[in-house]
Amino acid sequence: MLVLLLFVFVLAIFTGFELITKVPPTLHTPLMSGANAISGITIVGALICANAEFGTTAKTLGFLAIVFATINVVGGFMVTDRMLAMFASKKKKKKA
Repeated sequence: MLVLLLFVFVLAIFTGFELITKVPPTLHTPLMSGANAISGITIVGALICANAEFGTTAKTLGFLAIVFATINVVGGFMVTDRMLAMFASKKKKKKA
């Protein structure tokens, strides 16, 4: 079982590296900010882990996962907002 999990992990590393290196620089920020928003799924899993009766270690790791995933989601939305503000027209900027 450990060998299978290790194989999937290594395969995910190679696949992720190949996908990220193929993205042009102009699309990197919008795609990554959207991917960070998907990190909300991690928050749900971390909440389940933190609430389960697996012991203190699992609760601590679940809490840390909640904190880091929340930072990731908020950061992704902040990057998206800043990026969209760069493309706003000058008329909209004057009104705001």
